Amino acid sequence: MTLLSVENLKTYYSTSSGFVKAVDGVSFNLEKGESLGLAGESGCGKSTLGFSLMRLIKGGEVVGGDIKLNGMPLLEMSDREFNRIRWEKISLISQAAMGALNPVYRIGTQIVEAIKVHTKTKKSEAWERAEDLLRQVEIDPSRAFNYPHELSGGMRQRAMIAMALALDPDLIIADEPTTALDVVTQVQVLKLLRALQRKLDVSIILISHDLSILGQACDRVIIMYAGKIAEIGNVEVLFKNPLHPYTQALLDSFPDIKGDKKPLTGLPGSPPDLLDPPSGCRLHPRCPEARNICQETEPQIIDVSSNHSVACHMVDQGG
Repeated sequence: MTLLSVENLKTYYSTSSGFVKAVDGVSFNLEKGESLGLAGESGCGKSTLGFSLMRLIKGGEVVGGDIKLNGMPLLEMSDREFNRIRWEKISLISQAAMGALNPVYRIGTQIVEAIKVHTKTKKSEAWERAEDLLRQVEIDPSRAFNYPHELSGGMRQRAMIAMALALDPDLIIADEPTTALDVVTQVQVLKLLRALQRKLDVSIILISHDLSILGQACDRVIIMYAGKIAEIGNVEVLFKNPLHPYTQALLDSFPDIKGDKKPLTGLPGSPPDLLDPPSGCRLHPRCPEARNICQETEPQIIDVSSNHSVACHMVDQGG
C-alpha cells in the first residue's frame, strides 16, 4: 500500500544571483512500513527533499510538483491544516539532537509538550506516554527529569526518536540521525530505529551520505545527484549491481571489509553549482563514461527491473 507519493517535486532557493534548483523534478513512492534511504554527496538535495516533505524549507519554497500522504495533498493544505498533521502523521528526527532539543527544559517536558500541543491529553497521561516512549527507545524513564546536556550523545538521539514517535506518525524523516555519534553508538541507534520501524509498522525516510548505514537500515535506496534522482532500487540489488556511474563511484569510495582488498576510488571534482547546472546529464563533467549525448540530452529514469530504476544514457543504450 502506497503511503507517500511524490511527483515532479521542485524546491528552489532564491538568491541575488538567481534560483538554486536544490530539488529539481524528483518523483518516487514510499510504501507503508517501508524504510527508504536518500544518499548522495553534500549539496545534492537530500535534506532539502526531506524538509520539503515536512514543509520546513527556510529561504526557499516548493515551486512545483505534488506530495500526497495517504492520499492527502500536503502542498495544497494551509499552514494551519498542515500543522494538525505534523507530528501526528509525519515527524522529523533532526541531524543534531543537542541543537534540536531545548537546553533549558527537561527531556520529559519536551516530549510532553509535543503531545499536548497536538492532542487534548491530560498532563498526567502525557507524562505516562513520555515515560513509555523512553522505555521503547531503551532509556530509563527516570532520565525524563534530566536536561539535554546531562545525557550522552546517543541518549539524546534516542530521546529525539522518542519525540518523533510521540503521536504514532505514519512517516518519520530521519535527517543524518547518526552523524555526530561514534561508530558503536551509531550501530546501536540504527538497530533501535530499525527494530521500532518493524514493531510499529512505521515508514522511515533515512537521509545519509554514508551508504553503509543505509545498507543496514533500509529496504530501498535513492541515489541523488545535483537535485535529481540518479538511481533507485532495492538495497541488495543496487549494492550488488549499481548501474549509474555515480552510484558506482559512491560504492567504490567505501571499504568492503568482507570482499577483496582494493584501493578506494571516487569521482574527481564536486557536484555542480545548482544556480547554473550543466546541460544534459548533470554528472557528465565528472563522469568517465560520458558521451556527446550526455552533454546534450537529460536522461530519463528507466526501469531495468521491477525493483531497480536508473537515469543514464549508457544504460538506455545497453551499456
